[in-house]
Order: sequence, then C-alpha cells, then structure tokens
Amino acid sequence: QVQLRESGPGLVKPSQTLSLTCTVSGGSITTSCYAWGWIRQPPGKGLEWVGAITRNGFTNYSPSLGSRTSISRDTSNNQFSLQLNSVTPDDTAVYYCARSGPAYYYCSDYVSSSPGDYDDRGQGTQVTVSS
Repeated sequence: QVQLRESGPGLVKPSQTLSLTCTVSGGSITTSCYAWGWIRQPPGKGLEWVGAITRNGFTNYSPSLGSRTSISRDTSNNQFSLQLNSVTPDDTAVYYCARSGPAYYYCSDYVSSSPGDYDDRGQGTQVTVSS
C-alpha cells in the first residue's frame, strides 16, 4: 500500500518561496500510470488542486497559480517536490501530496486537476505565510 509523507517548513515569509517534499513508500513514482500531485486546503475553504507530475515527468499546474508553481522529482529517492514562489498570506493552507487512481492516460501528457481524482494522500502539512 502506497504511503506519502509531506515535509518542509511550516512558516514562510511573504514574497519568499514555499518548498515541500513528498516522500513515497510502497510504490514507485516512475512505474505504472499515475499522477503525483499537490493539493491544498486554505482555512475555511475546500480542496484546491495545485499541480501534478507523471512518471514521464509531464507537469501541469493550476492556472490560478500559474508561473509561480513548479513540481519536480527525485527518482533516486522516490520523492517529488513543490515550489511556490512569491507567496502571500493567501497561500496559507494545509498542503497534501497525493497519488491519483491508476489510468492509462497518466502514461501520456495528461494529469487530472480534480482533487477527487487523487485517492491516496499524505496526512498534510500546515504552511503559514506570515511575516
């Protein structure tokens, strides 16, 4: 059974970069057809998809976050990471790393932007943007 664990700082200052890493066990990020993504939940709001990466390294990001977002992977350590630049207090949220259900299209250039398509999630990590 796959397990995902988020790690990174819980406090980031405005205008700085938020960096989180997801360590995956019980499954490889380079085999089978899955999307590996980041989802967040701001206080008092619903889940928001941030972006995702596939086993082939294809990435896609939420249009609302656009060029501030980058997802990369470290295949030797079975990890993938999120960087969100120029953060503001609106980026305060619980951040989850997650894996989609299996689907053939995740072996091509496609990832789902629906949080509900990501069946397996980590426990989440609180990130607060504040000076």
